[in-house]
Amino acid sequence: MQPLPGWPHCWPCFCLLLLASLGARGALQYPRAAPEQVHLSYLGPVVPVSAGEPGSMTVTWTTWVPAGSEVQFGVHVSDPLPFRALGTASAFVDGGALRRKLYIHRVTLRGLRPGVQYVYRCGSAQGWSRRFRFRALKNGPHWSPRLAVFGDLGADNPKALPRLRRDTQQGLFDAVLHVGDFAYNMDEDNARVGDRFMRLIEPVAASLPYMTCPGNHEERYNFSNYKARFSMPGDTEGLWYSWDLGPAHIVSFSTEVYFFRHYGRHLIERQFRWLESDLQKANKQRATRPWIITMGHRPMYCSNADLDDCTRHESKVRRGHHGKFGLEDLFHKHGVDLQLWAHEHSYERLWPIYNYQVLNGSREAPYTNPRGPVHIITGSAGCEERLTPFVIHPRPWSAVRVKEYGYTRLHILNGTHVRLQQVSDDQDGKIVDDVWIVRPLLGRRMYL
Repeated sequence: MQPLPGWPHCWPCFCLLLLASLGARGALQYPRAAPEQVHLSYLGPVVPVSAGEPGSMTVTWTTWVPAGSEVQFGVHVSDPLPFRALGTASAFVDGGALRRKLYIHRVTLRGLRPGVQYVYRCGSAQGWSRRFRFRALKNGPHWSPRLAVFGDLGADNPKALPRLRRDTQQGLFDAVLHVGDFAYNMDEDNARVGDRFMRLIEPVAASLPYMTCPGNHEERYNFSNYKARFSMPGDTEGLWYSWDLGPAHIVSFSTEVYFFRHYGRHLIERQFRWLESDLQKANKQRATRPWIITMGHRPMYCSNADLDDCTRHESKVRRGHHGKFGLEDLFHKHGVDLQLWAHEHSYERLWPIYNYQVLNGSREAPYTNPRGPVHIITGSAGCEERLTPFVIHPRPWSAVRVKEYGYTRLHILNGTHVRLQQVSDDQDGKIVDDVWIVRPLLGRRMYL
């Protein structure tokens, strides 16, 4: 056999090509151990604390092979990170046909100084993330938390995300409330869509506590992607929990127990009893934390032009399953001040309402000492399903309706004043709704 022309001269090139090919195959066959999809959550202190005592923050991330779970952190950007915390990793197998396996790592940082900015990286000797920064939450009720609130944010058409990233980098927020529906959907394409979404939100979620509740788009495989990927307080895998933030008690719950009953009808009553107990405890501490705020995905009321549950007079979330365990009476009885919802891909603010009755504080100041809770529907962050239209004529209980992409800013100023602003991404960040809820402490009581 005759040698190929120029073979001696091509041999080094051939070796390089072979090595590159093997390297490319190896990269596909043996995924990296470097962390990705980094995000934060606030699990609260281990024991009840008073103002000024150290808090905590939990870091969650994903790798594709088993690896160590370590976070290194400190207060100086350029210096070596002097503090070290270890955590755990668990394998998550997606329910899709490929049964893809991810390794979810969780490390809780303790002893954080309230209000101090920290620098951190996560991973192990097998691979480290880049450095991120976050500011530890302040403790106690005497400060003014600022939150970004939205739902229904997808991996495709995430209209509000670039502005949320900029606002986060400018330090406008202390935490995020994502009111259900992620990625559209996290389980799609054997959970690759979930991976892509978690990478997209990393610039926000690795810098702020990213607090969540489940929506209908998380339902697949019994909400397994949602439960695995997020780390929320409590022992229900993030289905329902509560936490204290400044002068507010925030309650997150699952509206989906009323709709996906094949995962367990008992969950409706179990969640209801937990909510009942939690709200009773919250009312006992109202002198310290006067505001009670809830977040759940599907609204009780809405004026959208579709056939969703909130368009029905006897909606399941409002009235319960066969008239049992409905949430409107429960929330009204225990004086919930503000109810945050999503699901409808629009923004709608309601007048203070109970059982279809408008309960404004007064004609001149409807949100000062309102006699019922205030509902905000904020599901216009952007997803592949686009925006949801409204019925032509507003309902008598509907105060403001906005069919534009955007998100909500929530500023819990103090024990008597809360401000809500709707940011329109369509109008380059213009504030298209701005309202104060005012409740003097002396007038605060349960509605019933």
